[in-house]
Amino acid sequence: MDLLKASEALLDESVALRRHFHMHPELSNQEFETSKTIAQKLNELGYEVRTGVGKTGVVGLMQGGKPGPVFMLRFDMDALPVTEENDVAYVSKNPGVMHACGHDSHMTVGLTIAKMIKENLSEMAGTYKLVFQPAEEGGGGALAMIADKVLEDPKPDYALGMHVWNEAPLGWVSLTAGPIMAGSGRFDINVVGKGGHGAVPQSTHDPVLASAHIITALQSIVSRNIAPVDSGVVTVSRVQGGTAHNIIPPNVQLSGTYRYFLPEAHAKIKAGLERISEQVAAAFECTATVSYDDLTPPVVNDGYVTSKVTEAYKKLDGSGHLETNYRTMGAEDMAYFLEKIPGCFIFAGSANSEEGKNFPHHHPRFDIDERVMVLGPALILQTCQELAAASA
Repeated sequence: MDLLKASEALLDESVALRRHFHMHPELSNQEFETSKTIAQKLNELGYEVRTGVGKTGVVGLMQGGKPGPVFMLRFDMDALPVTEENDVAYVSKNPGVMHACGHDSHMTVGLTIAKMIKENLSEMAGTYKLVFQPAEEGGGGALAMIADKVLEDPKPDYALGMHVWNEAPLGWVSLTAGPIMAGSGRFDINVVGKGGHGAVPQSTHDPVLASAHIITALQSIVSRNIAPVDSGVVTVSRVQGGTAHNIIPPNVQLSGTYRYFLPEAHAKIKAGLERISEQVAAAFECTATVSYDDLTPPVVNDGYVTSKVTEAYKKLDGSGHLETNYRTMGAEDMAYFLEKIPGCFIFAGSANSEEGKNFPHHHPRFDIDERVMVLGPALILQTCQELAAASA
């Protein structure tokens, strides 16, 4: 069975489907029409379909013609609150909403896989659980699906997913074992002082000045607390305070994000945020209160499963650029599935600079080279066959 040829034969159909999704994007937890389309396609193919999983998620189940493990194949569905600036026939028809991260192509890869399984059912080993997840963009979709028992009846043995990646050209593939995407969180710092007239600062305890020093000092958390061979990020991205040019406000609010790969870096970042904020504020006769919201753990690829994806890639083609040590400080809630099920999250290069399709994710001109949707389905299904053969 030549899965690459089978996927290539479906490319025109895949492109049409991806462009349909691109024209009709829906935000996190609002993927109602998207879910209907996916459920309809799966029903037409004869899958056992569950809807409303994690609010708007869809699960399709199909038993292959040969015995084997249970494979969970995950594809995210939600779009972003971005106004599209592309001049293409398939531009978003939903003002202010855009598939600016490639989830339209992920859903298409999932449905292409569904068709390939059905058309080659007698040769497919194992059980295939196709999971179309809502609300990946910070909406808690993975946890909501887990709460709705997506990892039960049947429990997956392996989990696979992919992300088109516009940081790299078509033909580039990343298969890295271990942590590949960062754990992420949000922090909020409320700096409280004593407000007053800007002309008489000696009568105030200026939270603006204290906040400026806190912002600067927070940059020492990574550079002076985390080993240079490890990684971490602390970014203050929102500063809010004051109402007029000549009034020192009573308080300032700071917000930002932190990223990490290792648990010890996570702990040091949170401890540093609290220690520095409180003590620097105190030096300016202010107080600081820090609150946290851990959003996602790191995405960690299982070494064994990643080795099988690598074998599958080399059997399929292997002529592109294979990267085995690529990591990003971006975050993904695929992490929650991989905490519970051994698996691999694949990055597939999707940029084409000659066609102007090399804008970064979340950009209003984001677009992809749609030929990436040939490799994606073939690689995922070839991996399933490798894993099934190894477990036989």
